[in-house]
Amino acid sequence: MYVADMKILVVEDEPKLASFVKKGLEEQSCEVDVAYDGQVGRNMALNNLYDVIVLDINLPKMNGFDVVQSIRQEKNRTPVLMLTAMGSVDDKLTGFEAGADDYLVKPFEFRELMARLRALTKRSSDAGMQTNVLKVADLELDLNEKVARRGEKRIELTAKEFGLLDYLMRNRGRVVSRVDIAEKVWDIHFDTGTNVIDVYVNFLRKKIDKDFPTKLIHTVIGMGYMLKED
Repeated sequence: MYVADMKILVVEDEPKLASFVKKGLEEQSCEVDVAYDGQVGRNMALNNLYDVIVLDINLPKMNGFDVVQSIRQEKNRTPVLMLTAMGSVDDKLTGFEAGADDYLVKPFEFRELMARLRALTKRSSDAGMQTNVLKVADLELDLNEKVARRGEKRIELTAKEFGLLDYLMRNRGRVVSRVDIAEKVWDIHFDTGTNVIDVYVNFLRKKIDKDFPTKLIHTVIGMGYMLKED
């Protein structure tokens, strides 16, 4: 799928970079709107239909983390690519937790930006074409609504909790290592000393397993995690 004919919002306060991205996207037959501060970007995202949003973090009036969190709170599911010089693992985690879908660190090559946008728009359109529901035991994960249900209980998930549960459910009955999860869910390589994967698995356990007698998320000592029925 090509990015051509997509409507894209670019939220970037550096005029030269904003102009560069806008020009490049327009050469690919995209329609591009630009906002130069976070507050305007948020309002444009909520008041217009876009296929994807390209969002800086360090913005006047409202930073990118707050922008994406705010539009997600309004149930806006437009794919968001964060484009920023802030490339640490903590920055990426904060962005993903706020609701971003992808992360590209400056400086970047325009063709990589295009590849990321293609992937995001394809994922979004694929989800819109079919009703995708993953099921394990009495647990269901709705890939369109981005929510889980267990029995009669609806479970709201953050972006990264959703990604983690999606990955575990697709690999039901198979042990997945922390390295597997870091690469497939976060798309970043963690230092071996970090416990962020364990923290997120515990977040998920509290939501998925805590109130139910049958536990689905299992720790395999020294190897990783597995989602399965007992």
